[in-house]
Amino acid sequence: MFHRIRRRAKESEEQLRFAELSTQLRDQVPPGIGVPPAEPPPIEPTAVVDDFLPPDLRVPSHDQVDGTMMPWKQPLVLDGAMVACAGCGAYRDWLILSTCGQIWLRCRSSHQQHEARLDTAWFNRNSGPAEATHATFEDCLRHLGH
Repeated sequence: MFHRIRRRAKESEEQLRFAELSTQLRDQVPPGIGVPPAEPPPIEPTAVVDDFLPPDLRVPSHDQVDGTMMPWKQPLVLDGAMVACAGCGAYRDWLILSTCGQIWLRCRSSHQQHEARLDTAWFNRNSGPAEATHATFEDCLRHLGH
């Protein structure tokens, strides 16, 4: 019980000392401090510089592209088994298409099949930078020799 009384007395002494110090410091503040600054000087307009790339060097964003594709010449092995075309049995020289979050395989004979074991992360890891962009799917196929 006595330690509580001593603690309260000590706290009140500290509060009194703090109040005295704060009044002393308030009196020592030089004039002008704490006064809001005058109006800032007006900002002069600067010339606007167009820092975008020229149109022929710009790459379309992902929302402007319907899909991407890459050639895959060697056999595609997934889960220890070689992937073969369901239509003709081809097992190499694929075009791998990534569109709408899905991966599609296209063989030389124009058969396409969805490959659920692959995802866009796999496609992005294995594809290189885009060499060209095309307006139509057929233009892209011609460009890749299919």
